Amino acid sequence: MTSPSLARFRGPHAGCVALAYVALFCAGLYPVTMFGGMPYYPPPTASVAEMVAFFSTRQTAVLLCAFLQFGAAIPLGIYVATVVSQLHFLGLRAAGTSIAHYGGLATAIGIIFGNSYLWAMSYPDISRDPTLLHALYRISFGIGGPGFSVPFGIFIAGIAVTAGLTRLIPRWLMWFGIVIAVCGELSWLEVLSTKFLPLIPLTRFPGFLWCILVGFKLPRTAPIGRAL
Repeated sequence: MTSPSLARFRGPHAGCVALAYVALFCAGLYPVTMFGGMPYYPPPTASVAEMVAFFSTRQTAVLLCAFLQFGAAIPLGIYVATVVSQLHFLGLRAAGTSIAHYGGLATAIGIIFGNSYLWAMSYPDISRDPTLLHALYRISFGIGGPGFSVPFGIFIAGIAVTAGLTRLIPRWLMWFGIVIAVCGELSWLEVLSTKFLPLIPLTRFPGFLWCILVGFKLPRTAPIGRAL
């Protein structure tokens, strides 16, 4: 039982919500990677012919990916709102929480838009039109690549610094988050050169783990006089 001197945060468990987000997002990757069959999702360095070959033959896989990852945006948005609310409950009113809120919601909204374009690319008439398909692919990748990792890095930085400096999360978790956030911001350079492409998965997948850890590490109780 909670001590009478402690107040309990009334909201979803952020760790469980993060698990739901990661599960949906990663499930969406399965049908379009080598695990789901060949050819697999073309990288931005692929030729237009390779893009047409993939999207014209793997339409069901693309549709399933778009469906699952579109859905993943919902628990991500809930996770962002929950963690920010939880920090407010714990008495924090620093700018970092508002910065995190901005970055997190931008990431979730970007996932919705990026997968809406991906959904469009699953239609036969579009997937067989090289010019239109190429344009939609570039827009989708821009939103789901650096358009994901840059705001996601901002979200992680806002939470990591704010919660870490106030010792609401362990220092090692704060520094882990800062490293991920730096990768996320540097991934912006991918817009200029594909040499920086690895920074996107280096933000995305460690960031998934970081979100889960923060969700379970962040306190859900606070002294009544401190809780807001």
